[in-house]
Amino acid sequence: MSAEDGVEFAVALRYSPERQAAPDVVGKGSGEVAKRILELAHEHDIPVREDADLLALLSGLEVGEEIPIELYEVVAELLTYLYELNGAIGGESPA
Repeated sequence: MSAEDGVEFAVALRYSPERQAAPDVVGKGSGEVAKRILELAHEHDIPVREDADLLALLSGLEVGEEIPIELYEVVAELLTYLYELNGAIGGESPA
């Protein structure tokens, strides 16, 4: 992301431990697509995290692709952050 130009790229992940072994990519894009991904996240109260390093790693994945085992640890940290954030605002665990 760039503060000067607005959103350059975004990746959306989904994780449902009851239905899948690992999180998968449900959306990604640049420019207007990235802006729309973030708009939808905000509209649906889905927490957003800006992390350029993680974005660089996830941007190489295709929509529908599960994250590779090499990214489990970093994505687990992200999910922990999101669960804690969600608990802090009184919501349910993100699906």
